[in-house]
Amino acid sequence: MSATESGLGPATASGLGPLPAGGPAPTLTRVLAQARFELGTLLRNGEQLLVALVLPLGALVGLALSTSPSLGSGRRIDLAVPGILALCVISAAFTSQAISTAFDRRYAVLRLLGTTPVGRDGLLWAKALATIAVEVLQWVVLGVVGVVLGWHPAAASWFPALLFLLAGTWAFVALALLLAGTLRAEGVLAVANLLWILLLGLGGVIVPRSELPAGLAHVAAVLPSSALADGLRTAFVDGQVAGIPLLLLVIWGGVATLLARRTFRWSD
Repeated sequence: MSATESGLGPATASGLGPLPAGGPAPTLTRVLAQARFELGTLLRNGEQLLVALVLPLGALVGLALSTSPSLGSGRRIDLAVPGILALCVISAAFTSQAISTAFDRRYAVLRLLGTTPVGRDGLLWAKALATIAVEVLQWVVLGVVGVVLGWHPAAASWFPALLFLLAGTWAFVALALLLAGTLRAEGVLAVANLLWILLLGLGGVIVPRSELPAGLAHVAAVLPSSALADGLRTAFVDGQVAGIPLLLLVIWGGVATLLARRTFRWSD
């Protein structure tokens, strides 16, 4: 789709507005403007908003009001909320970003934006910032609902939780770009949604690894989904940083980033 076909002139095709007369705006200004554009796109997409907010909210209420599946020892709501917050990160950073990036690539939007002053690196930073903004919105909404349902996070939980939010976002955005940059858009749509369902049920997210069958628990132990959920449970229940899950997320993020840099295609 060209800028003319989309109803945007050349100066506004990237969503950044007219360029200053003296040249492009500073890098930070361009990235923040593109991040606002990306955020607006994410929030206007009903399907992605369903995956990012509505489904996790329904899962939280369902877990709080039921006694199955088992979530382990401890207050049920205190174990349920961190798993749902991990699901929010996976939904926003992986599923939504993979699908939106894949279709942007299919319709040559990525190639167009890559030639604007924001640049390719700036575009990737903007996507990451928009993702974090969506996650903060998710955490605020679900955190409030969790408190209403009786959730009591540890007093010292927010710093370790923030570490896992950032590390988890990095790992799952990198995985999303790896997937979106190598498969066709229809394939990304199918694979991203399938992985979301599998991680939800078998990846140690909603149900902790300790409550999974032995074989599945061993597989989940090396997955980034389980590392993120385990880290958030430790953060919100004990107020501590879980070192091994954090290291596992950093490894996933680093490897996925290197692979994405090598394999990502900006157009079909």
